[in-house]
Amino acid sequence: MYRTGVANLPLHGGKAPSWLTGRMRKLAKEIASIMIEEQGTAKFIARLSDPYWFQAFGCVLAYDWHSSGVTTVVTGILKGALSPEEHGIAVCGGKGKTSRKTPSDIAAVGEKFGFSEQTIKTLTYTSRMTAKVDNTAIQAGYQL
Repeated sequence: MYRTGVANLPLHGGKAPSWLTGRMRKLAKEIASIMIEEQGTAKFIARLSDPYWFQAFGCVLAYDWHSSGVTTVVTGILKGALSPEEHGIAVCGGKGKTSRKTPSDIAAVGEKFGFSEQTIKTLTYTSRMTAKVDNTAIQAGYQL
């Protein structure tokens, strides 16, 4: 069952304080570990892809800003909280300077998971195209 509607998520400047992100990372790791153990990796990824669940997850982690910053902060938290060895999931990339390291992140994680060179190239290409569409749509004034 799919829900539809509109969510207004204003952009806010600044960044999450380090005392908060440290706590968020610990809590995210424990929640992810329990969910993956109980329901499996695929179900956890499916939950993350639901924007309502993802927003609620950010609030559970104590990041209760009502803004689009939830996406980048929670994704960054998950990057630090999840490990391929323990969870079978890896988060690549990030915002700002970290985003430039995405291709090397994908290559490193792809090697850990034993992906073929072609799969790594495909994931890198998909990442670049997604970022390009995201930036172009925002710059052109479209709402995502």
